This record gives sequence, C-alpha cells and structure tokens, in this order.
Amino acid sequence: MAEKWVYLFHELDQAERHAGSWDNVRALLGGKGANLADMTRLDVPVPPGFTVTTKACNAYLDAGETFPDDLWNQELAALRSIEEMTGKKFGSAEQPLLVSCRSGAKFSMPGMMDTILNIGLNDTVAEGLVRLTEDPRFVYDSYRRLVQMFGSVVLNVPDEVFEAVISARRRLAGVEIDAELSADDWKMVTSRFKEIVHTYTQQAFPDDPYEQLRLATEAVFKSWNGKRAFDYRNAAGISHDLGTAVNIQTMVFGNMGEDCATGVAMSRNASTGDPALEGDYLRNAQGEDVVAGIRLTQTLDDLAAAMPEIYRQFEEIAKRLERHYRNMQDMEFTIEHGKLWILQTRDGKRTAQAEVRIAVDMAEEGLISREVAVARVKPEQVDFFLHPQLETKARAAARLIARGLNVSPGAAVGKVALDADTAEMWAKEGKQAVIMVRPETKPDDVHGMLASEGILTSKGGRTSHAALVARQFGKPAVVGVAELDIDLDTREVRVADLVIKEGEILSLDGTLGEVYLGAVKTIVPDISNPYLNMLLTWADEFRTLGVRANADYPEDAERARSYGAEGLGLVRTEHMFFEVDRLPLVQEMIMAKTPTERVSAIEKLLPLQRKDFEGLFRAMDGLPVIIRLLDPPLHEFLPSYEELIRDLADLKVRLQHYQTMRDIDVALDEIRTKESYLERVNALREVNPMLGTRGVRLGLLIPELSKMQVQAIFEAAILCAREGVSVHPEVMIPLVGHVNELREQKEILQQIARDLMDEAGIKVPYQFGTMIEIPRGALTADELAQEAEFFSFGTNDLTQTTFGISRDDAEVGFLIDYLERGILPENPFATLDQAGVGSLLKTGTLLGRKTRPGLEVGICGEHGGDPPTITFCHQIGLDYISCSPFRVPVARLAAAHAALAAKSHEETPA
Repeated sequence: MAEKWVYLFHELDQAERHAGSWDNVRALLGGKGANLADMTRLDVPVPPGFTVTTKACNAYLDAGETFPDDLWNQELAALRSIEEMTGKKFGSAEQPLLVSCRSGAKFSMPGMMDTILNIGLNDTVAEGLVRLTEDPRFVYDSYRRLVQMFGSVVLNVPDEVFEAVISARRRLAGVEIDAELSADDWKMVTSRFKEIVHTYTQQAFPDDPYEQLRLATEAVFKSWNGKRAFDYRNAAGISHDLGTAVNIQTMVFGNMGEDCATGVAMSRNASTGDPALEGDYLRNAQGEDVVAGIRLTQTLDDLAAAMPEIYRQFEEIAKRLERHYRNMQDMEFTIEHGKLWILQTRDGKRTAQAEVRIAVDMAEEGLISREVAVARVKPEQVDFFLHPQLETKARAAARLIARGLNVSPGAAVGKVALDADTAEMWAKEGKQAVIMVRPETKPDDVHGMLASEGILTSKGGRTSHAALVARQFGKPAVVGVAELDIDLDTREVRVADLVIKEGEILSLDGTLGEVYLGAVKTIVPDISNPYLNMLLTWADEFRTLGVRANADYPEDAERARSYGAEGLGLVRTEHMFFEVDRLPLVQEMIMAKTPTERVSAIEKLLPLQRKDFEGLFRAMDGLPVIIRLLDPPLHEFLPSYEELIRDLADLKVRLQHYQTMRDIDVALDEIRTKESYLERVNALREVNPMLGTRGVRLGLLIPELSKMQVQAIFEAAILCAREGVSVHPEVMIPLVGHVNELREQKEILQQIARDLMDEAGIKVPYQFGTMIEIPRGALTADELAQEAEFFSFGTNDLTQTTFGISRDDAEVGFLIDYLERGILPENPFATLDQAGVGSLLKTGTLLGRKTRPGLEVGICGEHGGDPPTITFCHQIGLDYISCSPFRVPVARLAAAHAALAAKSHEETPA
C-alpha cells in the first residue's frame, strides 16, 4: 500500500489509526498540524486545510531534496478537497482560493521557516479578486505580502530590501504607517517587489499558483536543516531526525474592512498566571501586523466592547480548548466579515510564576491531577522564586562585558570592591551594595563575601570556594571569567580596552553567567508565593527521597527549615573556624610548639564550637543534624606560602627606610612573626594537599582536635536536651579510605560521647558515620559499614578523585575544551557522572547495606541540588540528598519528579 504523505484536517482518525498514540500523531503531523486537526474534530471554526507529514520531509531530505513518489499528487488531491469544501478554486480569477503555508515540527521551534500568506495570487487572480471584493487596497496589500514573504522565505531575498521600498513609498505618500497607504501605493510596491525578486534571483516571481505551492512546501522541508533550526535543536536537546510537517490552510482575511480583525491571545495571563484571557488584536490587519509592532494594538477588552458576540464566542472556545488540552493555550485568530476563525492553538509559553500558579489552579479546578501539576513545573522554574533577577528589558539594553560560569543564580548590582575588608567596610557603611571582585576567593574572604551582594572571580570552577560559599549563602556569583584582568595594585579591573575602577558599578546575572557595565534594574521574586508553597506541599506527598540542607550557621539552618529541609545533611565545622574570633585561636593551635600549647588553644575553641552546635540543634529541633569533623588541611587556616614570602620581602625593604627605633622594633617583631608562620607553613606544605593530611588523617594525627569537636557536639546536645529540644546529632568522619582509620577514630570519639552522657545522666540518640570521598571508600563500603552507622557521599571530592581532575583548575582549563568538543557530555562537577562516580555510589550503597541492612545513605556534595543527579539518587535507593538552603525547594520538586517518573515507568506495560 502506498505511503500516505498528506492528511486533511478532518482525517485525524486515520492519522491516529496509522500512528497509534497521540504522541505519535504529533510526531507525524507536527504539533501545529495535530492541533489543527484536533480542533477540526472538536468543531472549532478552523479554516480547511491539510498537513504534509514529517515522514515526507525526511523522505525528501534523504532523497537529495526530491519529492517522494506520489507526494505531489496527494497534495493536489488534498487541494481539490479544500476547493470542494470552500466552493473556491485555486488559481481561478472567479472564486479564488488562497492558502497559507506554515512549518510545524513535533516540538515548537523558534527559528524554523517563517509563514507564507496568500499563496495562489498572481496578476490575473488579483484582478479577479478586485472585481469580487471591490476592495483593491485589500487585494494589493495581500499581493505584496505574498511577494515579500515568498521572496524572503523561499527565494532568500533579504527582507530589508523589501522594507526599504515600503519606507520609501510611505515618505513619497506623506504617511506615517503602512495602514495609510492606498491601493495604488500597494500596487506600485508589488510591482517593485517583483523587480527586486528578479534582480536577486535572475528569474521572475512565479505566476503559477501551483509552482508557488510546490516551492513553498520544499522551502519548509529545507528549513529543517537550516542553521537557525539546527542550532535551536542542539540547545533544546531535540532530535535532528524528527523532520517538520507542512501545514497548508485556507486563507481567511482580517484586512478586508472594519468588520475584520486578527489577533493573538492566551487563555490565561502568561506573566502572572491570572485566570483571564490576555491578548492583542488589530482591526483591518493580517496576522504578522499584530506582532510586528507597526501599529498600536488593542486589548481583548477592546474587542469585547467592539464585537461583543465575537468575544463571547472566542472566550467559550478558549475555555473549551483549555479543558481539552488541560493546559493554558496560545491561540491565533482572525475575524473575516464578522466570522471568527481559529488559525492555531498550542500550549502557551509562560513565566515561572505563571507556570506555578496555572499548575496549581488547574489542579484545584479539576482539570489536571496534583501529580500532573507537580510534574509540569520544572525545578529550574522554582529556582526563579529564590533569587533576584535582572529585568529583561533593562538587561537587553545594558552593555554586556564578559561571561563566565553561572555558579550561583540570581542578580546583583553594586560597586566593585577588590578585597574582603573593603567589601565589608563599604557594606557596613550602607551607602550602596557591593560586588566583591577577586582573582579567586579563599576561606578568609568569607566575611567580605557575606557582606557583598554578588561575587565575581577571574578564576575558579563550579565547585571552587567562591562557588560553594555563594550557593550556600544565596549570593549571585559568576566565576572563571578569564577576560577579567584584576590589578590589585592600581585597584582596577580591565576587560579588553575597558577599565573599571574600584568603586564603579557592575551588574551580575548569576543565572546566565553574565557581567554588565553599570546598574541594571532588578526584580525580586518572592519565595512566600502561596501557589509555590502549595505545589511544594504536593511534591512532598509524592517524593520518597529525603531533602536535607548543607548549613554551618543557625540562621542558615533556620532558612533551610523554612524552605522545607528535613534536617542538616552537612555541617562544615571548618567554616566556623574562619570567624574573626576563631581564626587567631586556630592559628595559635597550628603554631603551637608543644602539646600543652596546642591543648590550651583547643580548649579556648571548645566553648565557641559548643555555642555553634547549640544554635544548630535549636534551629533543627526534632530533625537530624550531620556534623562533619574538620576536613581541610591545616595550611588553609594560615596565609599562603607565596603571600608570606612577598610580605617578608616587602617588610625587609621598608625596614631599611625606618628612622625611629620604635618603627624598627615593630617591623622586626612583624618579621619574626611572619618568619615563624613561614616556617610552620613550609612544614605543613604538601605537593597535593587535597590528597594529604586532612579529614580522618588529621583527626588521628592531632586527636585533641577531633576530641574537642565531639565534646562540643555532645555538650551542646545534652544542654539542648535538658531544655526540651529534641536533638539528633550524627557525627561524620571524613575522607576515610580504610576501615582501620574509621575504627580507631570512632573508638576514641564514641567513648567521649558515652562518658559525657553518663556524667550528665542524659541519653541522646546519636550515630557515628563516614563521608565517602575517595573511590576506595566506596569499593570497601562493606568493611566501612562494620563501623559506620550511616554513609554520606561527598560527591565533590569523589568526582575529583575518580576522574583525577582538580576541580578548581579544570573548569577554567581543559574541561571547557572537553565540553565544547563533546569529549565529556556534561560537566561532572555540575551533574553527577552516573557511569563512573554514580557506579561508585551504587556499589558503595549495595555493599554497605549488605553488611548493615537499613543503613542510612545520602549525598552532601554540590550535586545534591542538581535535578538529574537527584533522579539518579532516587533510582539507586538513597535515603536523602543534601544541598544548599537555597536549593532545598528545587530539590523537593526534583525528588517528586523522580518518584512520579519511576511510578509512571512501573505502571507502563512492557
């Protein structure tokens, strides 16, 4: 049986029998063609037409741009059917049938072929249409549109040339807008357009209506492989083998007089989600006039006043279509001599706020289930509610000066501060917001980062210090902006020839990774949105994966809990040590020459740590709190070796110029202190400190430090328990690679916990577990589970150690090239590498639970807030993920998506 390449709009039943499912119908007829056929079956007033299938497109392209057998004959037969339905004749001057040609792939794709209207017009048909309508202006306005659209879309004549002719004609006629041009004007323009076509193509504009139709069909097919469409599919992740359909539809005219109009409307407000019709229309116009901005459009309220019966019909149709498709609809319509026609409907694009409200409203109205409502909202749309954004129009008008890695979403505007102290000082003055700009940030920059509205660095990657802290505290950040040349001596930032002085204004878009010169207007979304809260409440009902937060301070814990966190999955105690009142004590401990001096410094830290934990336990009353013991190498708490060398050289130079003994003595003391630091830093230096003395190794080498931390944890837990707070401390020992490390450290620390509780006469539920950050830990997880009561995968370091990639260097080095060349499909520090690192997670979980059934397992790396990673964690049976407080709402929704997808897969028959 011959392939059916063409389906009339009323042949949807045949298409369904052929395709099998509605999704396959959309693949066959394209989204636009499927919806036109569907509306026809619903008795919506749709101008008659037909669709050439996507299969025909693929066959045409596969055959070297040759029509497949019988395709043209089927198009002609479909055209004859339209003639019978309309009582008009294609190419006839008596009762002329004109048609439009539009592309339509399965998925809406901006960048595909533009529409061609009024196919079928030539000089003879135009004259006949003038006699029939007695409206030459309408006829030649329509004719010039055909020549212009056909010339630019099919024959590749630059559209600017056509527009220049119209502009010249307006000047000659002494009018401001196209609508004021006369019939004679449009007749002259049409003639000039034909001359332009001949000049550019060396051939006459095709007078044969059938040739026009054939060439237009081919143009749609060819557009599938056009650069715009190809680039869009790459960006949107759409397959290149789907092909596009061609929709040929009877023309109806909104430009035949004052009882005619054309417009575009949404069944609900696309910006807010408000359940009311929203749109624009124009009287006496054709469709592209509404979106072209040539004439001032009118609202649908104006349509209701001018044509109340038409408006009532349209309102009823919009409601029907919304009920039918169970989604907000974007509709195009034309009114011809008081008759309403619907030219297209599709699911409307909308803002994040509108998406959330529409999903919730439709579920409450019974149009969709709560499951569908939750699945419809994308996790990244929830992210929008959590961060300020640059206002769209203001951003478009601003000067973009650089791009980097978009590591922490949101917008920030402020004056440039080139160090942490300056940032903090200016922020405290409160005169203007600050953006801290650094080559890279270090832990001792945290105070400046906290004081700043945004963070910008020339170095670093997605899991760099700047990125991690920015995400933790919800600070918009762009890192790894290699174009930035930051001169800390002249206090200037250079981007090519542009010089930005400290104190001048920049704007950051951390969502897109963009940097703008000057102040760009921002808008502030609201997390307290009632529709978002309702949606997330529903999401919590569906998800099985727990969502915890990474937080180091009580205020962050409180924020995380208000965002829906079910506990703390990671408390990084080293961040507490960088506080102004702690750092000198930590340095005193590191610089200690005897065990007694070291213990003395550690004892001074104890009450400070205890107070930290008290605040966290109170904030998370009734919820688990996983506290990681000190993880980074000790040298991170001291000035860098290079910095000390520079400072000493500078001090010795300055010493030669001092005149008074007092200045000399002060300088000598400072030199001795710096030399002492340099000696200690040099002793602590390691070739690769990230694989050196840190984590459990540090705890075993300096047992007083980990003992102090556990003592602080349990003293705080006992104190809070006495007050009636329900505490659930979980102590996490980091960087374990061998069970003997864990066993020895756990024995020491667990005894301290028991002794403290026995002495206080209070028992609190607790656990000791480990953070798996190196491959050997995952591969020997069955042994680790003999000692560990829970596992938490630290996927930042686990990715680094599995790939053998330095996470801070790679994202501004070869990794960028790898991603651009497709050597790596995704950045493994942004989305978990499921085949490699993910395999270790799966193996470690299975081995651990084999030894200890019911073992609690989660992840606490930056991947914990990444939706694809969350889906993977659900699939391998983890208990929870932990992410920054500002990612908690995103993770709640992503976890629900994972559960719903798994349920749908289980219910789908094999």
